[in-house]
Amino acid sequence: KRRMKKIFLALTIYWFLLIPAFSETNIKIISDGKESAKIEIIVFESLTCSHCATFHKEIYPNLKKDYIDNGSVKIIYKSFPLDLAALNASKIAHCKNDGNSKILHMLYEKQTDWAMGENIEEFNLNLRKIINQENITIDFDKCLNSEELENHILEERIEGVKKYKVNATPTIIINEKKFDKPLTYKNLKKIIEKLI
Repeated sequence: KRRMKKIFLALTIYWFLLIPAFSETNIKIISDGKESAKIEIIVFESLTCSHCATFHKEIYPNLKKDYIDNGSVKIIYKSFPLDLAALNASKIAHCKNDGNSKILHMLYEKQTDWAMGENIEEFNLNLRKIINQENITIDFDKCLNSEELENHILEERIEGVKKYKVNATPTIIINEKKFDKPLTYKNLKKIIEKLI
């Protein structure tokens, strides 16, 4: 795992130098909520991050029920992969290119079933198994090898570093301001209620 992180860090620096930040892409940003929402929450997250999984499993359902469904809040999910396994999982999450978050939520809900292995091949195999078990119809290999998807994901990561000084996951941005309190639904709710 440590070797994978070192390799990924080297790759990120390489892409950081090569990719013009915020370039145009055909990949849709994954989001939940109405465009007209008064409050926009950006979540920078890594699919192998256990705290990010906790956000999706414990905090997101309350946000959806109380604020997303009534049009008050829109959540934008931005990729900030911390390792190669998270990068590949992000490619799968974006694979359908429909801006929908169902695959993303599923991967966080089932994180303990696929995010394990001694090397990237084992991670990829576990990822493929979970996609098949959930009967998700995608061209797994095509998505995994997509340069366009990889560029989009790494551009989101670069945006996080450059624009918001992201250095850990999950990092929450609410109406362009970094959320700096402990990440609980209670704390998020306080901020949201002030902004509504």
